[in-house]
Amino acid sequence: MNISAKREGLTLTVLPEGRIDTLTAPIFEQWLEAELGDTDRLVIDFSKVNYISSAGLRVLLACAQQMEDRGGSVKAVCVNDTLHKVFSLTGFLEILNVD
Repeated sequence: MNISAKREGLTLTVLPEGRIDTLTAPIFEQWLEAELGDTDRLVIDFSKVNYISSAGLRVLLACAQQMEDRGGSVKAVCVNDTLHKVFSLTGFLEILNVD
């Protein structure tokens, strides 16, 4: 899994690539934990993600809870139809601000 990011002030934009599944979710979670720092706005660009499993959803949920606890927010952008359906069926449209 490749992950790139761009920071602008307290906003961190993250661009994961490929699948977020049982094998890659721990990598994504560790990366987020290391990079969040004092971020108050996390933007996750899903344009290069083609699959997310329950393990990936767990990482997003933990991240959203962490950001909410510190008064921040998480926004999901460039979500394809497949991921949007997964987010809809699992209730993540209410957890993440999906664009």
